[in-house]
Amino acid sequence: MGLTSRSLEWVLIATAVVCVALTAWLWPRFAGRGVRAWLGRLGSLAVTQCAMVAALALVVNAQFQFYGSWDELLGRGDDAPAALSDLPGGGAAGPAVRSGALVEPAPPQGLDRVHGLPGGPRERTGAVESVRILGRRSQVATPAYVYLPPQYFQRQYARQRFPVIVAVSGYPGGSFLLAQHLRVPQTAGELIRRGTVQPTVIVMVRPTIAPPRDTQCVDVPGGPRAETYFAEDLPEALTHHYRVGRDPSAWGVMGYSSGGTCALQMALRHPRVYSAAAALSPDYRVVNDPTTGDLFGGGPAGDRRRREHDLMWRLRNLPQPEVSVLVASSRQGESDYGATRSFLAAVRPPLRAQSIILDRGSHNFRTWRRELPTALRWMSGQLTFPQDVEHR
Repeated sequence: MGLTSRSLEWVLIATAVVCVALTAWLWPRFAGRGVRAWLGRLGSLAVTQCAMVAALALVVNAQFQFYGSWDELLGRGDDAPAALSDLPGGGAAGPAVRSGALVEPAPPQGLDRVHGLPGGPRERTGAVESVRILGRRSQVATPAYVYLPPQYFQRQYARQRFPVIVAVSGYPGGSFLLAQHLRVPQTAGELIRRGTVQPTVIVMVRPTIAPPRDTQCVDVPGGPRAETYFAEDLPEALTHHYRVGRDPSAWGVMGYSSGGTCALQMALRHPRVYSAAAALSPDYRVVNDPTTGDLFGGGPAGDRRRREHDLMWRLRNLPQPEVSVLVASSRQGESDYGATRSFLAAVRPPLRAQSIILDRGSHNFRTWRRELPTALRWMSGQLTFPQDVEHR
């Protein structure tokens, strides 16, 4: 049974209920003072507690999709096939997957649990696909949802390339949280329908490429190459499979929490890939913690990598890139408000920065949903559409 399957949920819930009932029924038999009675009481409590915790953890994981499979939970990520050197040609009018492509169809990955997704003819409502995106250099495969606007399927747009936003979740969440709780495709679809956001392809991914480790969009020495995946592999895969622009002016990246940190890192470190970044409640530097392990390595090279992932250090010591960034925080309720003000104060041309500052807002989806429409409208104003025209 799959980690997020309904049948496994019901099995564990039923097991927990049975354990509680057995503990209540057998408790009088463990009322003595001997060793067997003590072991019986301790054993029944331990089994019942484990069953209840396992059932609760499974229900919470099914709701928030922290881990989508047993392999993810156990750290056994899929490796991209080694024979991915020959790239298929781009420009197909539809999103059908071709053999050997860097974008592959995937099971729902929780997509069937998301409420409010587009329904009906694709040329009227758009569509959301569940895929795996393979990294040719990083040699990993990560799950993703891809939102395609109605115009992507309409005949009059069949030869045009669309702007693309890479939306990155916080850790340890994934595409499901972006769709179900942040409501990225639902919000974007409504704004596109109203005409306040231009037709845009949105790719929803998680910030780690080696779960359960939090790779923080960093190339770890001797380990996962998360930065390579986001800066090289992901754009390559998408431009060869979908009709999206190839120039940086068509590419933006956004995220919340650690996904927002990733978005800023990508734009400031790779301005020739992403021309705009929107970060909701980000951190402004990447640090080691128990979920990341050692991201930078030791010695002078490790110190240099650590400094270069400190955005305040970059703004003060390196030329500022010609990109646009949007940062969001709250005066009350967010711990990053002071750091956000310092970041904005350090911005100099050609870097351009704007902000969303709420009076109150905590580090949660309720706050980020308030900020999302403004962030999407801002991002739409930064990206170019149509990027170019397909020649056939």
